[in-house]
Amino acid sequence: MEDRGHGQEAERWHGVERALLRMRRVVLLCALVPSALVVAVLLALTAGPAWAAFALLPAAAAAWGWGALERNWRSWRYAEREDDLLISRGVLWRELTVVPYGRMQLVEVTSGPLERRYGLARVQLHTAAATTDAEIPGLVPEEAERLRDRLTELGGARSAGL
Repeated sequence: MEDRGHGQEAERWHGVERALLRMRRVVLLCALVPSALVVAVLLALTAGPAWAAFALLPAAAAAWGWGALERNWRSWRYAEREDDLLISRGVLWRELTVVPYGRMQLVEVTSGPLERRYGLARVQLHTAAATTDAEIPGLVPEEAERLRDRLTELGGARSAGL
């Protein structure tokens, strides 16, 4: 998908991997399905079977979360420009982070156990100002490493004044 920015230069936006959505949905279900079962059993045993219907609340939260997670996943995207990196995310509150290459101090690729299980990694950007630290989750490791190498190279060139 291509968008026009404020200047003449066009940004090529990249989304994150669909595996991020699958991973987050598994986490959602692992949290809310057992909760629904525990609530149903406890209410049925202590207050009676009619009260066990309150177990539908965690199930309803899971159903709502299922769609909300997809909307959030679709909102994540990034674009590499000549002088900076753009990161866009958010559904209700849209957030656009602009990270100038010359301000980057550290670019790291991390991948926790669950992310590795789904073949994902995240790029974390650290800048001189703590408020502009940013991350891009849900990348395949090869893309995360490519992005890290490119951002490190551009950051070094920009900070050296080349």
